[in-house]
Amino acid sequence: MSHISSIGAGMFSDLAICRDTTEVAAAIANPSEANFKACFATELANGSPVTVAAGEFTRIKNIREFPAMGTPPNVVNVPVYGQKTSSQIQGQSDAPSMEIQMNYVGTEWQDAADYLGSLVGDGLQYVFRFALLNAEPESGFASAVGELGAVENSQYFWIGKMEAIQVNPQLTDSNTATVTITVQSDFYGAFTS
Repeated sequence: MSHISSIGAGMFSDLAICRDTTEVAAAIANPSEANFKACFATELANGSPVTVAAGEFTRIKNIREFPAMGTPPNVVNVPVYGQKTSSQIQGQSDAPSMEIQMNYVGTEWQDAADYLGSLVGDGLQYVFRFALLNAEPESGFASAVGELGAVENSQYFWIGKMEAIQVNPQLTDSNTATVTITVQSDFYGAFTS
């Protein structure tokens, strides 16, 4: 299928993390579209152990709000004496960190083997995929086998670490959490299936 070609809300956008260390190592060594998509061939339920080198990944669900995706601008405003407006020069952009706002489901984020909570603060690099989707893929969220190709989509990949989770208790609404992901590479994409 092609990239998204019409105006619409990204209601079915998805964030996933590759847990297959073999595929992650290959993508870090050679960051290519094929290696990134190979990381997302087989979806695992949260809490399921990685069993074989088949691009096993887990979706990060219950997301309320996604941050902006992509490389931040490397523009610096410089005030100039005597001018009414500042000048802009190219500067060094810092690697961004992302804060994902989500509805908190404690069982999804428990600090136990094979759950997403065990990946927070472990110091390891993972491959992340953000899929921009206007419709839900009928055959799942695996990308290496082209299943996202059932709907128009744009996929972005990066290497990063899950650094922190902060739970925000709510007295009148659902409990929320903020997951912080640091970006350790460039953003790759947009690609499609």
